[in-house]
Parts: sequence; C-alpha cells; structure tokens
Amino acid sequence: MLHEYRDIIKILKTKDAHFAKIFEKHNALDDKIKELESQRYVDQVELEKLKKEKLNLKDKAYAIILEYKKQHN
Repeated sequence: MLHEYRDIIKILKTKDAHFAKIFEKHNALDDKIKELESQRYVDQVELEKLKKEKLNLKDKAYAIILEYKKQHN
C-alpha cells in the first residue's frame, strides 16, 4: 500500500497508533480478499464489501500521510 511513501509509513506506524491500526486492518483485509479470490466459489457481494472497506482505509491512511508531509516539509 502506498509504496512511494514507505519512509513516512514506517515513521507513522511507530508514532501514530491510529495510523498503525488503519494500516494493520488494511493489510488484514488485503490478505482476506486474496484468500477469498483464490476460492472456487466466492460471495461477490461480500468480496465487494471488503474491497470498499479496504479502499476506505487506504484513503484514510493516505490523508494521514499527506498531513504528515505537509507538517514536515
């Protein structure tokens, strides 16, 4: 997720508990989505719900990253 901000993410994961929680939940959802997609029969509604939740978390993480960049540049 957001690989171009790897250095900022590393800092935020240690200094911002809220960001760390968002990041961790995003990664857990990513793993769950990959697992569901590898199954033969997938509940498409559930899969789409998880993908939307993952995207929402990514948007939140990105907003925190941009705010951090703004404050530290």
